[in-house]
Amino acid sequence: MATLPDAKLTIDGVLRDAQGGKTFDVISPWTGQPVGKAADASAADVDEAIAAARRAFDTTDWSTNVQKRVDLVTKLRALFEANRERLSDLARDEAGAAMGAVGRAHVDMALDGWDDYLRLFPQLKWDKDYGGRTGYGFETQRKAVYEPVGVVGAITPWNVPLYVNVGKVVAALLAGCTVILKPAPNTPGMGAIFGELAQEAGFPAGVLNVIFGSDPALAGEMLVTDPRVDLISFTGSTNVGKRIMEQGAATLKRVFLELGGKSAKIILEDSTNFAMDVAQSMLVFHAGQGCAVHSRLLVPRSRYEEAKAVLKHAYASFGDNWGDYDNPAHIMGPVVSQRQMERVLSYVDIGQAEGATLLAGGKARPDKGSGFFIEPTCFVDVTNDMRIAQEEIFGPVLVVIPFEDDDDAVRIANESAYGLCGGVYSADLDRAIAVARRIRTGSVSVNGGMCIAGDLPFGGYKASGIGREWGLEGIEEFLETKLIAWRA
Repeated sequence: MATLPDAKLTIDGVLRDAQGGKTFDVISPWTGQPVGKAADASAADVDEAIAAARRAFDTTDWSTNVQKRVDLVTKLRALFEANRERLSDLARDEAGAAMGAVGRAHVDMALDGWDDYLRLFPQLKWDKDYGGRTGYGFETQRKAVYEPVGVVGAITPWNVPLYVNVGKVVAALLAGCTVILKPAPNTPGMGAIFGELAQEAGFPAGVLNVIFGSDPALAGEMLVTDPRVDLISFTGSTNVGKRIMEQGAATLKRVFLELGGKSAKIILEDSTNFAMDVAQSMLVFHAGQGCAVHSRLLVPRSRYEEAKAVLKHAYASFGDNWGDYDNPAHIMGPVVSQRQMERVLSYVDIGQAEGATLLAGGKARPDKGSGFFIEPTCFVDVTNDMRIAQEEIFGPVLVVIPFEDDDDAVRIANESAYGLCGGVYSADLDRAIAVARRIRTGSVSVNGGMCIAGDLPFGGYKASGIGREWGLEGIEEFLETKLIAWRA
């Protein structure tokens, strides 16, 4: 494990330290020890970044020069390609990604999504003709034009930082906005690289600024409350999303919120590969730290005992095939921090107190190293009213709930504050799609279909958020609609 380069701020086209030279340690989830240092932005640094983004939007041609934007975003994509190894190191050493998970979820998917944005962007409509209409004794011609919303505050999480940073920053830049990227304190380097490479690509000063600090709230709250910031794009917990809505109300700020999830995977009794579908439900990839993971497994009561036996065998077979920093076959590493480990373990205690049966795991694993290791965990005999079935744990904890029939499965899936993702498995495709259509969630995978990709809109219902990221819709989130009408 190599020491990461210092993560520096980018403000108004300058890659620099925080005012006063203050820094904070970046902690490796694998060791619990510092793996690098990051600039610790002050309120004055954040204010400078906002002023720079405002000035760049208001006084340069960034918002109107489409070809310039495409050329620079394309050039920046090439620089990220040239830095794949560094991106992998950041994903592993900041976010705790296992070697077998780095490519798929942390680097490849992010850069593929960037390519999707560039491929889709020419399809974006910048105007719409509403034609003429006669009224009040004369005819009026009407036309809508779509314009960038302005200055964007992009507040991103630590779990898959490159993927989320690309989803927000690239879409906003292509739309013609200027951006202040505020990554999580755990993963500052994956934000800092955007500012560094943007300067190498030749981005105009102030178009892309990057700020971060040890205080997880300071910069974010400044972005949310400052009237110079027009839109907040946030991915993170539902509680923080609610606070952003509350604080942004004073300036009537537009918000995009991609929040928590407690997604249900429903395996119907006629599943052709019932045992495989159940076994593949183990919540181990990236230690279950994903908002869209299927953390509730719903199986028919008629096959519930069979499902428990399959899972018991699957977890036993998985064994200790996780948590090795250098093993390319491992897809699960530590959780991101001491705080997150304590949170996950507290839910193990809650589940046992609620009467659920711990089928597998449930313990910290200090034998894996000095970092934040929790073994893959599964609860059975779970009812949907338990806290472990209703609250987002964000760790390697699967809960297994029985259902009576299709209606009951849909009821259980929908009896949740969340609605981000889901899955349905059945030998009868029409039946599976019929069930999928009844689940109140933003994305549904049927029989393992990939419902999350860079060319598809992603977002949630209910407490899982507002708006859509990725796809053409993800770029459109950063546009305003202006109607122009003139007398013919």
